Amino acid sequence: MELEAVKSIAAAIAIGLGSLGPGIAIGILAGKAMEAIGRNPDASTKIQTAMILAIAFAEAIAIYALVVALIIKFA
Repeated sequence: MELEAVKSIAAAIAIGLGSLGPGIAIGILAGKAMEAIGRNPDASTKIQTAMILAIAFAEAIAIYALVVALIIKFA
């Protein structure tokens, strides 16, 4: 196999596995936040703020995976 092909496969695996965890985490976070808002609609502002902050942290992990994939691909 050529080196470029191996790099492409490695980058695809890195971003694929690196975005799997954050994708699941964001789904769980949003689902639990909707349940919490359904139980206590008066607290929706606080719940939504905490949910968005947690989603941003989860998304940061996916961005790290993207950076690693780009480093693998182009370095």
